[in-house]
Amino acid sequence: MSFDLSEFRDVDLDLKYSGSWPQSVKMVAIALVFVLTLFACYFFVISDLLDDLDRGSEQESKLRYEYENKHRLAFNLGAYQEQMIQMEVQLAQMLKKLPATHETPGLLDDITFIATSAGLKITLIKWGDEVEKEFYTELPLHIDVTGDYHQFGKFVSEVAKLPRIVSLHEFAIVKEKQAGIQIESLDFNVVAKTYRYKGQ
Repeated sequence: MSFDLSEFRDVDLDLKYSGSWPQSVKMVAIALVFVLTLFACYFFVISDLLDDLDRGSEQESKLRYEYENKHRLAFNLGAYQEQMIQMEVQLAQMLKKLPATHETPGLLDDITFIATSAGLKITLIKWGDEVEKEFYTELPLHIDVTGDYHQFGKFVSEVAKLPRIVSLHEFAIVKEKQAGIQIESLDFNVVAKTYRYKGQ
């Protein structure tokens, strides 16, 4: 069957006369209605369904991710609880190493004893102003001693062995000088800091 465009010129395209249209014109009209119907279905129905499908896929991915995270947490819950218990024990042990208010004079005595035992001559040892931090209070102890490197090394080593937490800061080493005399001793200035937990 050949398709002749001239048939369209002679046809009255009013729908009232559609029954008298030639066969080729009816086929084109049917195809046009079919295409328009498909387009309308896609535009009004299928595109909304596709959008819903995309949203559903995104929601599924999000829920799957949340599920996997929660599953992982639930799977490791026992290990996390055990880890929390260990951390609480470690925190309690660390807090025991922080001096309470009534223990700071004893710490001062310990550091004085360590310095003199190492052979250092103490020229100054005094508490500085407390420094408030978020969870703890910093207690600086200013120490000036005279001696040689070996004595100071022994002092630092023994301070590190104290049962309480003590850290050394602001080191300054100055060689002593007297007019015309070679002196082997050094002046050591250091700030020893200890800490008090605010909950105490």
